[in-house]
Amino acid sequence: MKIALVSPYDFVFPGGVCHHIVNLEHYLTRMGHQVKVVAPASHTVTSFGDRFIPVGKPRPVPASGSIVRLTISPWIGSRIKAVLDEEMFDIIHLHEPLMPMICTTVLRLSASATVGTFHAVGGQPGYDFGWPLTTIWLKRWFRRLNGRIAVSQSAMEFAGRYFPAPYEIIPNGVDLERFSPEVAPLNEYRDGKLNILFVGRLEKRKGVNYLLDAYRQVKRQIPDSRLIIVGPGTMLRRQYERRVRRWHLPDVVFAGHVAYDDLPRYYQTADVFCSPATRSESFGIVLLEAMAMGKPIVASNLEGYAGVVAHGAEGLLVPPRNSSKLAQALITVMTDKSLQREMGARGRLKAQDYSWARVAQQVYNYYVQVLKGKVPELEAMSARG
Repeated sequence: MKIALVSPYDFVFPGGVCHHIVNLEHYLTRMGHQVKVVAPASHTVTSFGDRFIPVGKPRPVPASGSIVRLTISPWIGSRIKAVLDEEMFDIIHLHEPLMPMICTTVLRLSASATVGTFHAVGGQPGYDFGWPLTTIWLKRWFRRLNGRIAVSQSAMEFAGRYFPAPYEIIPNGVDLERFSPEVAPLNEYRDGKLNILFVGRLEKRKGVNYLLDAYRQVKRQIPDSRLIIVGPGTMLRRQYERRVRRWHLPDVVFAGHVAYDDLPRYYQTADVFCSPATRSESFGIVLLEAMAMGKPIVASNLEGYAGVVAHGAEGLLVPPRNSSKLAQALITVMTDKSLQREMGARGRLKAQDYSWARVAQQVYNYYVQVLKGKVPELEAMSARG
């Protein structure tokens, strides 16, 4: 099968959607399919060889308190048409299919079967379906999808609120070969201190401000502790670093952006993984990566997170924006080695259900349904115009 995986986001810049596509491409190719990635890129992408097709130049666009890197030029139609005419894909799989301009242009021009995966929930960067004119305009392109996937129940409910239709829930996956307990830890952090790890972009909704406040409380009770913060971000990082200096808070490490190949070593270094996001998490790939490494979780009790981590089993879930509860949960896990081992073991076991080999097979099976015409179409919506 000849497959296109389409991303609206700069493929050079790290993010959940791009990592999802990287892994899906790898496993679909391993299954014997001919797969190409179509996306904008701010720099040359060499890791895919001729399997990567650059389209458009991404620009930083402020959105929902963050920055999304999209191609916003309305003049990319000729380039996309040339790619589609040359490649003649059997199926085109668009990720965030209603995100302009690449995805909506592909939907407008494609003669192939199309599938869209909806990753996001409300409030995530670039998503505001609340404007009536926006929704009306996007429904035009939504109706051109032959199949619709959501990565979680919350993602399905968010998309379905504005675009009612049948959705197939196929979760994000985790690379169990890469994220394995056999990975070597980072020696510089294996000095007897208990390590709390955060991984994510330094955006307000990721809740690092609450984590810093919680860590200040943790540090009083567990002096031999350390907080390692991994993820890109400049403006908020400077604010957080000023706060750490003002509080005279020791053992806080801002590691910045970490290469994907090095990320498992940070997870392996951790004694507990913490994700204190405040909103808009549809799934929680970082939770799954930590679980695959056998690490206990402390995270906000958000719907997307609760779909991955069961409170009291693989980790502890606490109310978002509550530093005291967050600190209590961290202390509970960090001071109980037996609990750490039990939660880590349960997490590792659950992560097997999300292996990319299994997820890629689910996606392929859905492609077959679409091509055979077995996925319900949007006849009622089309009739409403």
